[in-house]
Amino acid sequence: MTSPITRSAWNALASHYETVSKLHLRQLFADDPKRGERMAVEAAGLYLDYSKNRITDETLRLLLQLAQESELRARIDAMFHGEKINVTEKRAVLHVALRAPRGASILVDGKNVVPEVHSVLDKMADFSERVRSGAWKGHTGKRIRNVVNIGIGGSDLGPVMAYEALKHYSERGMVFRFVSNIDGTDFAEAVWDLDPSETLFIVSSKTFTTLETMTNAQTARAWSLAALGGDEKSVAKHFVAVSTNAAEVAKFGIDTANMFEFWDWVGGRYSMDSAIGLSTMLAIGPDNFRAMLDGFHQMDEHFRTAPFEVNLPVLMGLFAVWYNDFFSAQTVAVLPYEQYLKRFPAYLQQLAMESNGKHVTLEGDAVGCDTAPIYWGEPGTNGQHSFYQLIHQGTRLIPCDFIAFAKPLNLLGRHHDMLLANVFAQTEALAFGKTPEQVKAEGTPDWLVPHRVFEGNRPSNTIMAEQLTPETLGKLVALYEHSVFTQGVIWNIDSFDQWGVELGKVLAQRIIPELENDPQPALNHDSSTNNLIRRYRRLKKS
Repeated sequence: MTSPITRSAWNALASHYETVSKLHLRQLFADDPKRGERMAVEAAGLYLDYSKNRITDETLRLLLQLAQESELRARIDAMFHGEKINVTEKRAVLHVALRAPRGASILVDGKNVVPEVHSVLDKMADFSERVRSGAWKGHTGKRIRNVVNIGIGGSDLGPVMAYEALKHYSERGMVFRFVSNIDGTDFAEAVWDLDPSETLFIVSSKTFTTLETMTNAQTARAWSLAALGGDEKSVAKHFVAVSTNAAEVAKFGIDTANMFEFWDWVGGRYSMDSAIGLSTMLAIGPDNFRAMLDGFHQMDEHFRTAPFEVNLPVLMGLFAVWYNDFFSAQTVAVLPYEQYLKRFPAYLQQLAMESNGKHVTLEGDAVGCDTAPIYWGEPGTNGQHSFYQLIHQGTRLIPCDFIAFAKPLNLLGRHHDMLLANVFAQTEALAFGKTPEQVKAEGTPDWLVPHRVFEGNRPSNTIMAEQLTPETLGKLVALYEHSVFTQGVIWNIDSFDQWGVELGKVLAQRIIPELENDPQPALNHDSSTNNLIRRYRRLKKS
């Protein structure tokens, strides 16, 4: 198996596209009055209405055939059985083990990893209870009121998203901040108004050598020590680690008893429910954290067992491939009508684009088609007053995922009814648009009519749940995790490595001394890079 374009279902879809691309959603709904009820599926408390997609029953049949020809079922089973499906790093891919219930068995190299997972979760819970209750004291005897998570990539995006998403459930007597960028402003602003004697830093780095994270961690260490009399013993009271490198953690001054482990079968962008989520547990408490894990597990089991025709992640993954590769849609807009999910699109950017931004197949051959659409979006009605213009009347096809909840977490007058009315109105407007005849019937002058026409036929999914809870968040994240995996299987790529992040980091290490050393060393880059380095050095000294 190599390029997906060699599969019979792929070629059948290419032919089928020529017919379907000429159909309008207005006609599809007119021909099937029950379409909106028929093309919907509910599982694990999430309801997916996919009726406003540019598909027919034949499209769905061919997409499901493509999944079969891509051996999706076997690949799902391989992941859940701990096989080393991350082929370039020869690793298992077992984020599903992070939320497996106590007593389950998932093997890696013949060893059940679930007991280790729950041992770390129990350790996290014990630590969280001590900090939240005030039993854990800082160096001066004060309780911890501020928590700063230092990480980058998956060690930052997941915790930030989860904290914002679940702020309603968080301990409001504590302040939570997140530092990721090597830009000094990120750290300076995060600690600007914090009391070092009441501040705990979580340093999240598997190797404890990540350049950005450890630079920020050393700055945090100096900031803390400067305020606490320079006593090196204070580090152990104000720093904990999420890492696997006990030697480096101890060298930093952190008690290894306060080191929380995770494993090489957990990729960074799939790690928010591991010890990387320690800040999340500190914010929402162990019970809510476990409820989130249960939500993840419910979606895992649905993905693992449900027939593909009613499998939410599989359907969403197949639709993403349909638009990306046959309609040449380059992006997907994720539009949560829930303010707490304001960081969810940013989280999905890493999940989807780092996972599937690949140009070769598992065998190392050219993939032969486009992979990894660009994910983007903003919450609620905000986007309606900015980029929805492009979605409705622009020249690009932008499939949209609308996410909505029946019950608000903050009930204020008519706000929620107005919010949900916009969800339903936007999906309707995107699908059906407004014809020239309808515009003219409103008395619009002929010259203005073209400007007020909406073509419609813009596809969308609508995902609804009862309320945003920790459990629901787990389901939503797992839904997209497995949708991304489905897409990767169809494209026959490795969704679990990320070599594309390496080259720039390696070159940066080479350039750092060229910016700092005196006299300036000989530069051997291209003329543009050499010139930029020289210009920076001049401006820095002026």
